[in-house]
This record gives sequence, C-alpha cells and structure tokens, in this order.
Amino acid sequence: SFEFAISKSVYNEVLKHAMRTFFYQRAGYDKLAEYAGVAWADAASHVGSNQDTECRRFDAKNDPSTARDLSGGWYDAGDYNKYTNWTANYVVDMLLAYLERPEAWGDDYNLPYSGNEVPDIIDEVKWGIDHLKGLQNEDGSVLSIVGLAHGSPPSAATDPSYYGPESTSATLNTTAAFALAATVFDQLGMDEEVADLTERATSGWNWSVEHPNVLFRNNDSTYGSQGLGAGQQEESDYQRSMSKLEAAIYLFELTDDADFKEYVDTNYTACHLIDWNYAYPFESFNQDMLLHYTNLSNATMSVKDHILEVYTNQMLTGNDNMPAIETKKDPYMAYVKDYTWGSNSIKSRQANMFHSLSIHSSSSAEKAIRAASGYMHYMHGVNPLNIVYLSNMYDHGAENAVNQFYHSWFTCCFHTIPA
Repeated sequence: SFEFAISKSVYNEVLKHAMRTFFYQRAGYDKLAEYAGVAWADAASHVGSNQDTECRRFDAKNDPSTARDLSGGWYDAGDYNKYTNWTANYVVDMLLAYLERPEAWGDDYNLPYSGNEVPDIIDEVKWGIDHLKGLQNEDGSVLSIVGLAHGSPPSAATDPSYYGPESTSATLNTTAAFALAATVFDQLGMDEEVADLTERATSGWNWSVEHPNVLFRNNDSTYGSQGLGAGQQEESDYQRSMSKLEAAIYLFELTDDADFKEYVDTNYTACHLIDWNYAYPFESFNQDMLLHYTNLSNATMSVKDHILEVYTNQMLTGNDNMPAIETKKDPYMAYVKDYTWGSNSIKSRQANMFHSLSIHSSSSAEKAIRAASGYMHYMHGVNPLNIVYLSNMYDHGAENAVNQFYHSWFTCCFHTIPA
C-alpha cells in the first residue's frame, strides 16, 4: 500500500494547509511566491479599471455614479464570483471552529499575516468581515453578489466587475456573521471592531425585519441578471427563515437582549431538525446554530434540553447516522445516503455531525469520534481511488493526490508523481 503514518498528530500539518486555502482564494491580494509557491504566485486580481474597486451595479453598467469599492473577499469554490450569503457562512464556520478549540489555531501558517500575535484563522475572518462591511448600505441592508471576470491566473482577468442589489437573505446572513464576529473579537480585546460590528449587526437586523421578502436571483432572466455570477445564491423561504433564526441566536449571545431570546424560543421548532425530527448533513449549518444556542448559559433551559434530546436521539438512532456506521453500510466507514455534486462536502458535514455528538453526549463520545474519524480518513486516502482529496498535497505527506479542482485558474507546474 501507500506508506502512512500512525500518530495522534498526523493531521496537524494538514489542518494548516486546509486553512491556507482561503489565502489562495483572496480577491485583490498579492500571492507572493514565498507564501504561495512558485506555481500559484500571482499579483492582486480584479483591481483594474471598473473592477472591484470601481464596481458598478449590474443594471447600470454605464452609470459611474453606481461605482462602489467592493474589493476583498474570497473567490467562490471554482470561479471568481463573490456571493454574500456564502461569504458570511464561511466567516461563521471559521468563527465556530475557533470557538470550539481556540488552542488548535496557530499564528504560524506561513502567510503574510503570520506572526502578528493573532491566530491566522482570525486574520482570515477579518478579511471576510471587511469585505462584508463594504457590501453593507447605510440603511443596514447588504448587497447580494459581486460578479468577477475570469482569467488564468486571476490577475489576467481584465473585464469589469458588477454587483447585484441588496436582499433580505444577504442581510440576514451578514448580520449573523457580524454578531458572532463581535462576540469573538470581544474575547480578543478588539474593542473598536466590537462596537462597529454590533452597530452593523443591529442595523442589518432592523432592516431585515422591515423588509422580510426582498429577493434577488442572479443569472436569471426573470431578474434581467443573466451572466451575473454562476451559482444561485438566493435562498428559499425556509432557508431565509433559518438565516433569521441564526442572526437572532448570535445577536442574543452578543447583546443578551430578551427580544432575540424570545424570537429564538418561539421559532426554533421550525428548523427541520425539530420539525421533522431528523438530523442530516444537508442541513448541518442549521443544526450547528441550534447546538450553539445550547452552549449559551442564559438560553432557555427547556429549549436547550429539547434541541439536545432531538439531536442526540437522531444521531444515535437515525438510520443514516450511527446505525449506518455500526452496521457497516459503507465499506470505507464514511456512509452518506445520497451522492450529489459536492458529495465530499456532504461527507465532511456528516463527520462534523458525529463530532458534535461527541461534544454534546459524553456517553457516546468515544464511538462518535470513531465514526467521525472514518470520514476524515476517507478524505485522506481510505477511499476507492486511494487518493487524497485535498489537492496538491505531495509536499505534505500525500503520495497520490487530486491535482486540480479549479475551473478557471490553471498552472503547468504540478508536482510530478514518481513512477
């Protein structure tokens, strides 16, 4: 077989490089060879005439008065567009990861901002937060999308950037990100940021309450937005209600305002985890926010108990959760019921669900960690292809790894696999 190490710290180095992915995805940021490697070095992208720093509204392309500085943020998974809902979700995910285990995140990931006495994951959060700030209007609403031109490397893209209008979903997701970031930044002594983000989160919430159904579908003929972005960022009515619930949870944690607590306690049962009595990876984000609420000391005890009872029961008895592991429904010990586009993401979410079970159910912690580990091993070679699904990891222990994911950025300098 391929050689492999046996160690409790075998994935520590991998964690650094998984986190470093966001550095490569930064829009408008120099990727110097000393940090990015020769193959992926590139100048700052999308900072030319009529690009991100002078971005115009998609339906007023010839009107310079609509120009906004919407620079920063991250490219999407396989293209350069910047989707506000997803950017906010990335920020929240990183913040939750930091809160769960602050000591796991170092300041030594060989990035331009390493060594500044701030964990590199928090530096990355700050990059995303600053972009979201630029998207927020004075009334608290938040723009939905920034569409960027393509080129390889990214700095070769020269066509204009365009943005879409504000939407309720973009505003709610950004509100949640601002509120949770304020809580974490408060722990880190970043007082000016806390005050600014608290005001921004409150403003976003108020606008969303007054404008609950402002929608915008990009790349859609109904909205006249053909060609703006690729993936569809607008949310369903249900998911928009979950985004509002999430914002209320993080605002309650930040402010201890009883109104937010009442909103959570009144509306949490609409989440499919509770309403359907069903835990599954396609809604792991919604489940995570409810589990986060159970961590808050001033949350309603009966609500906390209800959430944990349903989640624990479903993880231990739901056919697609622990029973699927115990009956070995998947020969690689990484079972998911449905394979879809992006199925490795779904497998990773399922792993996180088991990890959450280990935290919230001490009696099941050992087998839950063992279950979660199966999915991690799957990503790193214990799969039908014997391949590491993190790309270009040859210099970090992989003998057989994915070479290419990206749709738009290519290089001829891939590592050569020995015969």
